[in-house]
Amino acid sequence: MLTAVCGINWGDEGKGRMVDLLSENYDIVCRYQGGNNAGHTVVNDKGKFILNLMPSGILRDNVVCVMGTGMVIDLKHLFEEIGRLKSAGISITPENLKISDKAIITMPYNVLQDIMEEDRLEKATGKPYGSTRRGIAPVYADKYMKKAFRMGELLDLQRLYKRLPDILEWKNMTIKAYGFEPVKAEEMINYFETYGKPLAKFVTDTGIYLNEAAASGKNIMFEAQLGALRDIDYGIVPYTSSSSTIAAYAPIGAGVPNLKLTKTLGIMKAYSSCVGEGPFTCEYFGEKAEKLRELGKEYGAATGRARRVGPFDVVASRYGIRCQGADEIALTKLDILDGLEEIEICTHYELDGKIIDEFPFTDVLDDCKPVFEKVKGWHKDLSKCRKKQDLPKEALEYIRLLEKLCNCKIKYVSVGAERDAFIKMY
Repeated sequence: MLTAVCGINWGDEGKGRMVDLLSENYDIVCRYQGGNNAGHTVVNDKGKFILNLMPSGILRDNVVCVMGTGMVIDLKHLFEEIGRLKSAGISITPENLKISDKAIITMPYNVLQDIMEEDRLEKATGKPYGSTRRGIAPVYADKYMKKAFRMGELLDLQRLYKRLPDILEWKNMTIKAYGFEPVKAEEMINYFETYGKPLAKFVTDTGIYLNEAAASGKNIMFEAQLGALRDIDYGIVPYTSSSSTIAAYAPIGAGVPNLKLTKTLGIMKAYSSCVGEGPFTCEYFGEKAEKLRELGKEYGAATGRARRVGPFDVVASRYGIRCQGADEIALTKLDILDGLEEIEICTHYELDGKIIDEFPFTDVLDDCKPVFEKVKGWHKDLSKCRKKQDLPKEALEYIRLLEKLCNCKIKYVSVGAERDAFIKMY
């Protein structure tokens, strides 16, 4: 079984929590895109963990984790993340962590570029992209300009160092144009020696490994970062990530473009949240936003930034489900809505006086207004519910309404951060 687990909305839907839960039934979990701009929060019997680069299956003793070809890897961040996990008692060896030799290395100058451009945009226009400032866009740009370093090059650093001067000459043209001091080769060599060398033992051809695993009948889960609306092609460009967050990309980003997915599980929240800049039609403001933000503890796991929040957005979710080709849904954080007298749902958008049901081109999203409908809330603590029959009637009706509006079955409902705090609906 080859399953993709992906976000339906703007990211932060709770993918890490669901991967940790469902990986019990999988042999391998593979991250297939993105970098340390991810923040997957996992709570289980081993503690609370915030994973940025590491696949969320790393907390399962019997699961092999793969960091795929489509990822961009900050060596220092990964070195330190492994160190934190080991300090918490998590075993990480070349037997349970395999890094694609074709994955791209995020360089310190990529991080610098990201910061420089966000600062320039803030100063010049007051409208930065809302980047995590971790070098993601610049390193993907380097990849597609064929001027990036790959993880496989860590296996022969002397050969890599021969490429370094030409790359730095090109890169420093940009850095100096921003008014910064040029990057020195010695600094980059120290980066590779300090953080790259210890990671070299994990580097392998993950395509061969995953193909052999699939041929032998092993179950593989492909873990996405962010959500459909952050996809570089189908998201709210330019307020997106720089990689493909779409499930169809999973085999490509993992290193096995020849394999086909068995199914796709989409993750969406019982309400909406969005970190960073860009259009967010259903957004709440003021006291309404503060209340929902505090109830859901909506602060970015990777950056700590306060997330923007709003009610469930049917228009955006239906679009995300279509983009992801989701066969079924896991609905997270339903318990956050406990105790609300009424619950709003954004069922339509209004654009130029007309009601629309299809998610529009990004440029007109700022002109869209949300159309809300209200449903009755429930007055019960859902955190102890473990079966469908434990749910109050109003909560069950809310779930069924979202299913109907989004035209996709909701298989799992999360009612807490802990591993066992979920309900299987069918």
